[in-house]
Amino acid sequence: QVQLVESGGGKVQAGGSLRLSCVASDSIFRLLNMDWYRQAPGKQRVMVASITRDGTTDYFDSVKGRVSISRDNAKNTVYLQMNSLKPEDTAQYYCNSRNSANELRFNWGQGTQVTVSS
Repeated sequence: QVQLVESGGGKVQAGGSLRLSCVASDSIFRLLNMDWYRQAPGKQRVMVASITRDGTTDYFDSVKGRVSISRDNAKNTVYLQMNSLKPEDTAQYYCNSRNSANELRFNWGQGTQVTVSS
């Protein structure tokens, strides 16, 4: 079972930036599409960005233009660069991957907390 370890979260003021990282424990990572998700208190976990193994990206509407997903296959790492952060971006952030049936491949990691103050 591949393990995912997220990091890079923190507390920032509105308008600030953070870069989140997610490291996978297996080099199979390079063959996988990868996603970033977030879960705000009391809300469901939702996808915010995705990247195919070839580097094609897609974004949730609320983060488009402020967030950039990228990957470094040599480091088994996917990144989420978050700019112009808003209080509503406050959430626990996770990465994962989906199979062709749109099912999650891996157990959730511990996530990384992003807190944005106004």
